[in-house]
Amino acid sequence: MKRYIIAITGASGSILGINITKELLINNEVHLIISNHAFDVINSETEFIWQSVNIDEIKQYFNSDRLFIHDTNNQSAPISSGSFITDGMFIVPCSMKTLSAVANGYANNLITRAADVIIKEGRRLLIAPREMPFSAIHLENMSRLSRIGVIIAPPNPAFYHNPKTIDELIGYMTGKMLDLMGVANKHFKRWE
Repeated sequence: MKRYIIAITGASGSILGINITKELLINNEVHLIISNHAFDVINSETEFIWQSVNIDEIKQYFNSDRLFIHDTNNQSAPISSGSFITDGMFIVPCSMKTLSAVANGYANNLITRAADVIIKEGRRLLIAPREMPFSAIHLENMSRLSRIGVIIAPPNPAFYHNPKTIDELIGYMTGKMLDLMGVANKHFKRWE
């Protein structure tokens, strides 16, 4: 069994992080961090009404003993140490604030500290920046991270599979991100 960290920040597209978490929990241990602002986005964009104080509700949804939820303010969590071995980290979706903090080594919460650890330990990190259009500052931060091996995967849908629903578009983006981290999945129809 592999072990992954998933961070959901306060950018639009939280359903992608939720779907990646569900998929990874099938065969892996998952350490989930949801930023304080992400709860508002989750409540606005999905059918979930989650609150940071009600971790039991989130655990009940995922229904897995392989899920560990960490408070974004707890920098003493195991995932803040390089000695805690993981197979990689997803930040999906990633706000520009979090992207900037990671790109500049500003580890002011558990999400950015865990990303800092992943980078310093040479492990795989995938960031799904959610903004449009990107400013020169956003692009410079992404370029800085890309040069050190961070996977920059904006959640851009494809249309060659003729999606009929939003769920199909979400499935494509979820599957593509899992592919990029080497996680086998069947979330979308592949090009023939």
